[in-house]
Amino acid sequence: MLTLKDKKTIITGAGSGIGKAIALLFAEKGAHVILLDRDLEGGKLVAESIEASGGKATFLPCDVTSQQEIKTLFNQVAPFHILVNNAGIAHIGNAVSTTEEDFDKVISVNVKGVYNCLHAAIPIFLTQGGGVILNMCSVAAKVGLQDRFAYSMSKGAVAAMTLSVAKDYLHQGIRCNSISPARVHTPFVDGFIAKNYPGKEAEIFEKLSKSQPIGRMGKPEEIAALAAFICSDDAAFITGTDYPIDGGFLTLNT
Repeated sequence: MLTLKDKKTIITGAGSGIGKAIALLFAEKGAHVILLDRDLEGGKLVAESIEASGGKATFLPCDVTSQQEIKTLFNQVAPFHILVNNAGIAHIGNAVSTTEEDFDKVISVNVKGVYNCLHAAIPIFLTQGGGVILNMCSVAAKVGLQDRFAYSMSKGAVAAMTLSVAKDYLHQGIRCNSISPARVHTPFVDGFIAKNYPGKEAEIFEKLSKSQPIGRMGKPEEIAALAAFICSDDAAFITGTDYPIDGGFLTLNT
């Protein structure tokens, strides 16, 4: 049976959506989860839920765009065994409609935020003889998605960082992999639809669901299940790999 018993795990963006699902499952599998998020209420609620179920959780408010803040927190909770780089933001727009401000914001969170965490975690892993890193990528890094210019760019960077870290620390006991979901049904998706398509929520939800060949969006719990395996000792032979979890989006669309 897959276990993460006594694996102290840092999860960024753990206050909602996929990050929340990963935190809940990792705690259920025995990990002590360190939840990082800018959302104070969301982060606290997830930690309280885990503790109420008998798990171990610590919530620390954090902005992944601040390197000093990340370094301070990582050193504070060290040693730890697993880092899940999940925090990220979405953006709608093409190369012309995307403003410089929006572009910089996406880079700051989705690219620099991942770099900041890698920059702080790897020296700690080296001193303790190894560790596991899982980056949240996206199918957007591999195919052209309409009006996802900045977001796709950022996830392409995450894919490249994953390979670089896996290669650079191959012989230092550090494994680094990534997961590439297609659309996953989270509160963000519901909010996005409600904001941009008022009165057409059901129609747009069905359209987005059917863009996956399997006919539905993924569930956060399904992403969490894959994350748990990749971060467990059962996957000790796996590094430098991206795992699509996309309902056939990359290979079965016609």
